[in-house]
Amino acid sequence: MNTNIYGDGAFRRESLQGSTIENTYAGALSFMRRRYTRDLTGVDVAVSGVPLDLATTFRSGARFGPAAIRAASVQLAELNLFPWGFDPFDDLAVIDYGDCWFDAHQPWTIRETIKQHALGIINGSNAKMLTFGGDHFITYPLLQAHAEKYGKPLSLLHFDAHCDTWPDDAPESLNHGTMFYKAVKEGLINPKTSVQVGIRTWNSDFMGMNMLFAPWVNENGIEATVKHIYDIIGNHPVYITFDIDCLDPAFAPGTGTPVPGGLNSHTALGIVRALGGLNIVGMDVVEVAPAYDNAEITAIAAAHVAADMLCLLRNKKVAGG
Repeated sequence: MNTNIYGDGAFRRESLQGSTIENTYAGALSFMRRRYTRDLTGVDVAVSGVPLDLATTFRSGARFGPAAIRAASVQLAELNLFPWGFDPFDDLAVIDYGDCWFDAHQPWTIRETIKQHALGIINGSNAKMLTFGGDHFITYPLLQAHAEKYGKPLSLLHFDAHCDTWPDDAPESLNHGTMFYKAVKEGLINPKTSVQVGIRTWNSDFMGMNMLFAPWVNENGIEATVKHIYDIIGNHPVYITFDIDCLDPAFAPGTGTPVPGGLNSHTALGIVRALGGLNIVGMDVVEVAPAYDNAEITAIAAAHVAADMLCLLRNKKVAGG
């Protein structure tokens, strides 16, 4: 720990690794107080936000999600993480890359702008992306970028209340309920090696995805869910996307399209923490809409999911993966 630096490590810390002493209630709000920089030299993970909510079908407000997740991460930067027992930044070089800039007044340019933002990070560097939404549409251009980098089709591990595979053949549409329909149609993801977890809305055609519906997960538990995930995905390169409305509204009220009957925080975090054996190429946490939140419940849950994702990558790096 860089104990010689007190406060505002987001712009005062020179090293990409280690942590600084911060007052949880003050200072620059990067994610977990990581250094703000766009220098990717030696970076393992670049955290970035995409503050888009123009693709929502119900309540807008997820454009404030990246800022809310950063603000909710302050306590996570204070102590070694539970249940891991370590500071991931002792071993994992993580930066906060800042947010993707796009022109909200020219919506037809947004998809390509997000894709190029991602390619600017993952092409020409060894960095992986942990992205904060924004609405779930952002995963579509992120998948396009990751498939270009890692080869297609990728596997998709998708936590959500909604399958997001409703038909949409309009190439320029912005819709946070149709991205994975497009992703399957374009060959970006292989539905046979992809899993959707926590779904509790109906579609007449789930596009061949492997469905672990919320009632099944709640009834069968963490261990059975994780086993199914590994059985289906194996060692295929996988992109993990976590829509916060996978959680029941009791645990994540601050989201655009809440659906009762979802996962509780214990179950969701338990599943995420068991995914370290997957071949993860990229990750995102989306759909935090703080205007509908209460006491930062949703943003805090999202920050914990994101921190656990980083711990998975830390363990893989330490193990030589």
